[in-house]
Amino acid sequence: MFCKATLLTVALALLASATPIAREPAPSAGIGIPLHKRGSLKNEDGTFNHENAVREIVKLKKCIYPNSKHRQNLINLSNNLGPDALPEGAEIQPLATVPASLEKRGAVKLTDQEQDLEWTGTISIGTPAQSFTIDFDTGSSDLWVPSSSCSSCRGHKTYNPSKSSTSSKKSGSFEISYGDGSTASGTPYTDSVTVGGVKVTSQYLAAVTKESEEFTQDPADGLLGLGYPAISSLNHNPFFFTAVQEGAVSDGVFSFKLGKSGSELYIGGTNEDLYTGSIESHKLSSSKGYWQIGGASVTINGKTAASKFDTVIDSGSTIMTAPPQAAEAFWAKISGSRIYDEEQGLYSFPCDSEPEIAFSWGGKSWSVSGEDFNLGETEQGSGECVGALSGGNLGLGSSTWLLGDTFMKNVYTVFSVDDNSVGFAELA
Repeated sequence: MFCKATLLTVALALLASATPIAREPAPSAGIGIPLHKRGSLKNEDGTFNHENAVREIVKLKKCIYPNSKHRQNLINLSNNLGPDALPEGAEIQPLATVPASLEKRGAVKLTDQEQDLEWTGTISIGTPAQSFTIDFDTGSSDLWVPSSSCSSCRGHKTYNPSKSSTSSKKSGSFEISYGDGSTASGTPYTDSVTVGGVKVTSQYLAAVTKESEEFTQDPADGLLGLGYPAISSLNHNPFFFTAVQEGAVSDGVFSFKLGKSGSELYIGGTNEDLYTGSIESHKLSSSKGYWQIGGASVTINGKTAASKFDTVIDSGSTIMTAPPQAAEAFWAKISGSRIYDEEQGLYSFPCDSEPEIAFSWGGKSWSVSGEDFNLGETEQGSGECVGALSGGNLGLGSSTWLLGDTFMKNVYTVFSVDDNSVGFAELA
């Protein structure tokens, strides 16, 4: 384990390596947090929910919910570490927007966001504890919840700093901007935060005092980012880094199982009951704030379709996204595939010839199940199904792919601050 006093310095001076490291399961004193699934991008009849998928992709591209993600992350990275800190080939993209055809029905379809894929758990903030339902996101680095002074935060539990003896208001402001016109803003505080029994003190968080109506439809009260400090909008340690620094966890590791049942975020180690065999770990290939590993390749029906690219492992994104040219080349290798939605980079394939997709980082091959890769028929009886890999420019460079929940549902995923690595193991 790294010395906690020098952890952040080491984290920002990583050595890039894609060599798999086999780690035998070790006893852990960590704590598991049950996670609850919201749904999927399939309608009840098995067809693809195009409108919800478009909104999800728009959120990802411009970094909408939950925390002005990858676009805002690049802005935070530049602000926190300087413009030269941006990854090679990365660029800050203009805000994406929801197509006008969907905006006209926006209020109704935001309710349908229940069909998006998301897992939530419970945390508490303050003394005495105030409980919240939270979305845990490895692709961002801030904690935010609605404030009790927010008149527009309907339907959510709110944080009342005046009722917490450990709360302290801080200078500055917090703001989230959305491509569909929705916004949220608030005030920074520090307070005690408990996640799965792991308690930290003086944790920076944002109490949102104003949010647009779209937020009222989401089951999560707020978000807890699990990325590195470099991409924090608050420019302070995220929760897990605070936990490591304060010695609140015995291991600087957290792990995810995402699935239809038994989903869990494990704080402070791994849950051996949820995986089998050893953990194949890969050192981060970037010191820019992402859980990013390099040396990746992907196969289609056992044949290599692309290689030597980087991947960001992001629990806060639903589907997988490759740079536009890489996605086009990928789909060109799937017989019968075609563009389904060119603007959003969505492709379809014949439902009766579902491709076998697997990723590798120089070690084992990790498959994506057909159930997860197939987002449903374009319409009933069409025989054409939409695939869970889209093409889009996220501003992360031409050789970086993003793997969200579609991939993570197929593996036990381990994120190590101690080793600056991401690991995978077979689900039990």
